[in-house]
Amino acid sequence: MKAKAIVFLFSFLFFLKSNAQCAMCRAVLESEEGMGTAKSINDGIIYLAAIPYILVFGVGYYIYRKYFKVK
Repeated sequence: MKAKAIVFLFSFLFFLKSNAQCAMCRAVLESEEGMGTAKSINDGIIYLAAIPYILVFGVGYYIYRKYFKVK
């Protein structure tokens, strides 16, 4: 259990910057000169991927508050 907690902490605290693109988008955008559009596409994909996590966190927090009422 201790090893799992350590792995979780390291993976949560130390992450690498990654490019989130599908293969088709990457092929089209790599041929572009300035790469400004590619960065915008990456930001949009990361934004869309973050929304479900925020919603799950919100629902989890609501359930936590409902079961463990803080006085």
